[in-house]
Amino acid sequence: MTSKERVLMAINHEEPDRVPVCATYVPEIADKLAAKYQPEGDLGVALGNDMVKIASGLENSFYYKPDPEYVCPYGITWKNINNETGHFTEIHKHPLAGDEQKIYDYVMPDPAKATDVIEATKQAVAKYGKEKWIIGSCQCSVFEAAWYLRGLDTFMMDLAMEEDYAIALLDKVMQYPLQMGHQFIDLGVDMVWLGDDIATQQNMMMSPAMWREHFKPRYAQMFSEFKKHNPNIKLCYHSCGNLQAVVDDLVEIGLDVLNPIQPMAMNPAEFKKRFGKNITMYGTLDVQRVMPFGTPDDVRCEVKQLITDCAPGGGFILSPAHHIQSDTSVENVEAFYQAAHDFGRYPIVK
Repeated sequence: MTSKERVLMAINHEEPDRVPVCATYVPEIADKLAAKYQPEGDLGVALGNDMVKIASGLENSFYYKPDPEYVCPYGITWKNINNETGHFTEIHKHPLAGDEQKIYDYVMPDPAKATDVIEATKQAVAKYGKEKWIIGSCQCSVFEAAWYLRGLDTFMMDLAMEEDYAIALLDKVMQYPLQMGHQFIDLGVDMVWLGDDIATQQNMMMSPAMWREHFKPRYAQMFSEFKKHNPNIKLCYHSCGNLQAVVDDLVEIGLDVLNPIQPMAMNPAEFKKRFGKNITMYGTLDVQRVMPFGTPDDVRCEVKQLITDCAPGGGFILSPAHHIQSDTSVENVEAFYQAAHDFGRYPIVK
C-alpha cells in the first residue's frame, strides 16, 4: 500500500495497513537529522513520513531570514531570538498598527507571484505525487494574518468595537489563502491545509459566537470553493489549544482533518470518542513534555497509548502536536518513528 492510499483510507475512516505517520521539525532538529541521515530528497520522507508538505504565505515568515531583525513579504518586522537550544522568532512591529487608514494603502503579497512555492509544489508532485500524500499549506490564514498585521490586543478590540474595520481587514487577508488554495489544487496537491490558532490550552481566545460571526463564514466560503474546484480535495485545519466548542462547526462546513489535537489542551482519547466519527485526528503526540524531556522509552509508551486510543476505525494520522522543537533529542525523534512502525499495524493490538 502506498502512503497516498494509506492516508486517504485513514481520512475516509477506514483502517489501512498501518497508521499514517508524519512529523515536521524546527531548523535545529532538521539540521541534526539531515547531518545523520543525509537524505537525497525530502528529509521527512527519508525518516518515514507518509506526507510531503509545501508551505506558502505567512507561515513561511517565521524563519524567513537569519538576520537578527528582518521584514517579511507581509511587511511585518520579526526578530530572531536565541535560547539555550536554538532560536525562535517573534513579531517586533505590526505594519497596520496605529492609524486605521493604513489598511487602504496596504497591499497583500500576490500568490500568483510566489514562484518559489509554485516550483516547490511542482517538484514535490512530480517526485512524490504517485506514492506520497501531498499537502499545500497556507496557515496563519485569517485570524492570525489579521492580528499579525494589526497587533493582537488591537485587533481583538477591533472585533469588539470597530467591526467595519475588522471586516474590511478580514476580507483582505483571506484572499491570499483563498487564491493560494486554488493554485495548490491546480498544481495537484491532495490536501489544502489552512489554520489559525484560535484557542489557549484552556479555552477559545474569543467567544464561540464571535468566531461563528466572523470566521466560520469565511472558512465556509473557502472550503466550499475548494471543493467545487476539485470535489476530491481534502481539507485540513490547524489550531493549537482547546477549540472543542467549534469542532462541530468545522465539520459542518466541510472540514476533513483537524490538527494537532494538542494533548495538554484536549485529551486525545476523549476527543476520539466525542468527534472521531466525523473528523480525522492529525497529531496528538505531546511536544511540551514527552518529546523534549522524556526518554525514548517514554516516547514509545506514549505513541503506543495514542495508537491504542485513537487508531481503531481509522480517522487517525499520528504526528507530534507541532514542529519537533530544538530541545528534543535525535534519539526521541527516532523512537517516535520506530514506535509508530512497531505498534501502528492494523488491526490494533491493545
